[in-house]
Amino acid sequence: MTPAHTRKKGRLYRYYVTTSVQKLGPETCLVRRLPAGEIESAVIDQLRALLRSPEMIVKTWTVVCEQDSDISETEVRNALIQFDALWDELFPTEQARIVQLLVERIDVDVEGISIRLRTEGITSIIAELRPNLRKAA
Repeated sequence: MTPAHTRKKGRLYRYYVTTSVQKLGPETCLVRRLPAGEIESAVIDQLRALLRSPEMIVKTWTVVCEQDSDISETEVRNALIQFDALWDELFPTEQARIVQLLVERIDVDVEGISIRLRTEGITSIIAELRPNLRKAA
């Protein structure tokens, strides 16, 4: 999908449109256009839930330990929880950078949405948050 927008009566409407609709016409895809705000909120909500899940904390800790063996599971858990609290304070540009680090692919169909994460992106986020955790301790 590709981001797009239109203006009507001075108001900006952002949405995502499938490339097949753009290239071949609206009859080529059941999911034609989606409101940008709704799809972006769904992705962020899923990211927040995934990052807080015990399975993701353990998987992230395992990957981070390969690069830094002295990091504890508690530090990883605290960093992921801290990330959730800091999200709303970030500038939109920084939020976009983090989403690009974390999300490999988003698939949307009439059934719903699925998100594939980048493990190396999560490791990068933990590395950025870790110094703040050490200061707070």
